[in-house]
Amino acid sequence: MTGWCADRVVIVTGAGRGIGRAHALAFAAEGAAVVVNDIDAAAEAVVAEIVARGGRAVAHACDVADWTAAAGLVATALDTFGRLDVLVNNAGLVRDRMLVSLTEDDWDTVIRAHLKGHAAPLHHAAAHWRSTHKAGRPVAARVINTSSGAGLLGSVGQGNYAAAKAGIVGLTLVAAAELARYGVTVNAIAPAARTRMTEQVFAGAMAAPESGFDAMDPANVAPLVVWLGGQRSGWVTGRVFEVEGGRVSLATGWRHGPVVDKGSRWQPAELEPVVRRLVAGAEPPEPVYG
Repeated sequence: MTGWCADRVVIVTGAGRGIGRAHALAFAAEGAAVVVNDIDAAAEAVVAEIVARGGRAVAHACDVADWTAAAGLVATALDTFGRLDVLVNNAGLVRDRMLVSLTEDDWDTVIRAHLKGHAAPLHHAAAHWRSTHKAGRPVAARVINTSSGAGLLGSVGQGNYAAAKAGIVGLTLVAAAELARYGVTVNAIAPAARTRMTEQVFAGAMAAPESGFDAMDPANVAPLVVWLGGQRSGWVTGRVFEVEGGRVSLATGWRHGPVVDKGSRWQPAELEPVVRRLVAGAEPPEPVYG
């Protein structure tokens, strides 16, 4: 096989539709064998499309936030194709509510789908790569997680979703630090594209144009993910990329900012001028979406 990811084996979660489907098709077009995951039979149609184009793919239907099922997903890659090189964590859902209207189930469902749905496949894939490394076999593995602009900046009416997506950034940073010794890079993307989720919330902005470049086509996101999944991307890890249409940017998150050190414990009454000085000396935050 030829292509940027020739002979690599890739898992894409939530790949039955939207951005995940575009990832799966793009990886296959670049020579990868793809494990197409979704919670229902939509994955089968994507596999059929890949095979019809001469590619290699297998479907695996499961809830990736189920710890045991996620282990089965990794095992499917190993049993079918003999290896695993790339994990793309993409699966997710939304239940948009203002905080005062948010139910416990709205919170638990979204946090579980996104955050645990990233952590479970990552855990099992990382365990495999660690054992491979310890056995003396070379590893050049890649993890691409999916955050969101909501996770980077916040989004009104999406407190549960924004918290989950921010948590994915934190998970990405920790995983990048922990897994580097085993030959694994971990990065995240914050994509903007037309999906079942975004069509509901941002119908006007997501509509396809009558002609010209369709900036919200989910296929626009896939090239960066495929590049990150390639062997030659091993020099970049622990980063978050925003991608929309033809635009790719590097997001820079929390950093240590201005500091005042008294050298002893502060009294509450002393701190107002200190906080004013710190805030005045810092860059203002980006506005929350919405």
